[in-house]
Amino acid sequence: MKNKNRMWMALAALLLIGVYFFPIWSIGMEAPQYPEGIGMNITVNDINGKHPHDLENINGLNHYIGMKPITPESIPELKIMPFIFAFLIVSGLAIAWMGNRKWVLIWLGIFVLFALTGLVDFYLWGYDYGHNLNPNAPIKVPGMTYQPPLIGSKQLLNINATSMPHIGFYFALLSMGIAGWIWWREDDAENESPGSKNSKIAA
Repeated sequence: MKNKNRMWMALAALLLIGVYFFPIWSIGMEAPQYPEGIGMNITVNDINGKHPHDLENINGLNHYIGMKPITPESIPELKIMPFIFAFLIVSGLAIAWMGNRKWVLIWLGIFVLFALTGLVDFYLWGYDYGHNLNPNAPIKVPGMTYQPPLIGSKQLLNINATSMPHIGFYFALLSMGIAGWIWWREDDAENESPGSKNSKIAA
């Protein structure tokens, strides 16, 4: 890899530090009893309210419709994700130092696989919370489920829930895009090098 592309690869890895400082995903709720809205942010290792007491208020609403309380301590993924991103950062920097284009593609493949697994896991988490309801809940609506949307908005009784990526997600997306761009640039450089097969055909 060219030195310039090594620097870009190092930047791609270092951008992932952003997920430790900004939320990755956000879920907001609008309801008549909360006209200013309430919500929660999902970070690399925690779930917290957008405002003080938001998570407590959300769990209060969930109690009435039979949903389990959202307790970050009981979600194993929040304990694993910091180590996954640490691995991506360290391995990305190692690839930048080695300068091997093949490993850029392997790193990118692992990153994409992790991202897809995370989205599927998030969907299943929402499905479990929205479908496995307490049969003794104060409010019961036959046939009603309360799974929040994976992305976008959804009306749940008198609550409009909106689920969207947050700043940390875009740090990860930019990191992924830079790695893909590096791999593509290096492919073009190899094809245009004097000893490459394509350059011989052109000659």
